[in-house]
Amino acid sequence: MNRKLVIVSLLAIVVSLSVLGCIGTEDSASAGPSGSVKGTWIESQVSGDTVSIPLSSVEKNTNVHFKVNTDIGEVAVMAYKLDGEIIVRSNVCPPCGSIGFTLEDDVLVCDACATVFDAASGDGIQGGCVAYPKESIPYTISDGSIVMDQDDVVTAHQKTVEVN
Repeated sequence: MNRKLVIVSLLAIVVSLSVLGCIGTEDSASAGPSGSVKGTWIESQVSGDTVSIPLSSVEKNTNVHFKVNTDIGEVAVMAYKLDGEIIVRSNVCPPCGSIGFTLEDDVLVCDACATVFDAASGDGIQGGCVAYPKESIPYTISDGSIVMDQDDVVTAHQKTVEVN
C-alpha cells in the first residue's frame, strides 16, 4: 500500500510541475517562437567571401549562434525564427563583453547582463546595454542554406559595437 501511495504521489508531483511549466515534455528548441529559447551553437561554413549555415538548423532549433573568422577577427552571429521569418543579426553585447542571447517570445535577452532588445528591430528596450542595437545581416536562402556576404557580417558587427 505504501508503494502505491509513493508512486501516486510522485506522479502527482510530475504532473503538477509539468502544468506549472517547471518541466516540459519537449525541449525548448522545438517549442517554436513562444517561450524562452536559448541559442544553440552551430558551425558556419566560409567559402571565399560567402558565409553559410544550414537552414534546417534554424528550423530545428529556432535560435542559433555561430562564429565567423574575418579580417577583423572572430565575429559572433545569431539567426533565429520570429513570426515565421528568419532574422540574422550581430551577436555581441559590447559593454558587458557578452555573446549570446536568449529569444523570449518577441525579445532578445542578453545571456550575461539581461539587457532586453526588440527581436524584430534589434533596438534596445531595457537594461545597461540598450545603446548597442543588434544590427541585422542581409541573407539569401539557397540550396537549403542561409547565405550571407562576409562583408555584411563585418559591417553589422562594427555597427553593433558602436554606441548609438
